[in-house]
Amino acid sequence: MTLPTIALFTGDPAGIGPELVQKLVLDQTSQKASKIILIGQKDSIQAAPHTHWHDWPGYNTSAFKPATADAQNGAYMLSALGEGAALVRDGKADAFCFAPLNKSALRLGGMHQEDELRWFAEFLNYTGICGELNVLQDLWTSRVTSHVPLKEVSQLLTSQKVFESIQMISNSLHASGKSSPRLAVCGLNPHNGDNGNYGDEEIKIISPGVELANDAGIPADGPFPADTAFVRAIRKEGGYDGVVTMYHDQGQIAMKLMGFEKGVTVHGGLPIPITTPAHGTAYDIVGKNLANPQAMLNAFDLACRMGKHHRQLEKQVA
Repeated sequence: MTLPTIALFTGDPAGIGPELVQKLVLDQTSQKASKIILIGQKDSIQAAPHTHWHDWPGYNTSAFKPATADAQNGAYMLSALGEGAALVRDGKADAFCFAPLNKSALRLGGMHQEDELRWFAEFLNYTGICGELNVLQDLWTSRVTSHVPLKEVSQLLTSQKVFESIQMISNSLHASGKSSPRLAVCGLNPHNGDNGNYGDEEIKIISPGVELANDAGIPADGPFPADTAFVRAIRKEGGYDGVVTMYHDQGQIAMKLMGFEKGVTVHGGLPIPITTPAHGTAYDIVGKNLANPQAMLNAFDLACRMGKHHRQLEKQVA
């Protein structure tokens, strides 16, 4: 099979993104894994033989002030995200991978959506189910609620949303090459609600959502107490490929403790594969050549795997 083509954006020009992408394109393993369409400023990195620059308005942009989040770099990032997504949408690339972004700058630059995932959905005119997935090596997580106040989580949970989150992570695992993913589902309350003594969401909402998934042929177990779900997941025998959590920090704390500098974010559910490192722009170390590229390498590797699957699906549809 021919190598996948990956649209690769250097991320926030005021952050460590260009440094990470420079280390990525010089990495021997990455060079053998794909063809790369680079999206960024012409002087931001040195291209490698397996890469070529994308022709877009931001290519000739003047240098940005390091470690500064403002409307200028925010607008630049939004423009680049559109370029990368369009390349995949239009069949010119198989997946999109981008270096870390700064959300404050994105908002100053014109993003009015909750986050870049919702921005992508609107850009692609996609109205289906989508959500942020986090990946650490072979363990994936999804969440039923995301960037909302903790006090609102319970009232936002429904059995259908639990099912949709299970379905979304299962589909994404299949898209990454996992043929028979096994999923664990977290409860919401301490001790899984203790049979309703500490809350009944597990009984009335989460368990029925798990049943809906199993009825649809998606293997899922739970709900499990959230403080042991990840212990179950990483067992060598009888472990799980993914964990479905009820809110943002329920999964993020565990994943970042297990490997903050290795994690990857997948924009799950969208019609095209999009990946990025799970960490931020690290303004405090910009220009010091201290950025750890591991999460960037992992995000790129996953984009390659998902890109191959996306290409196969496109051929089947054609």
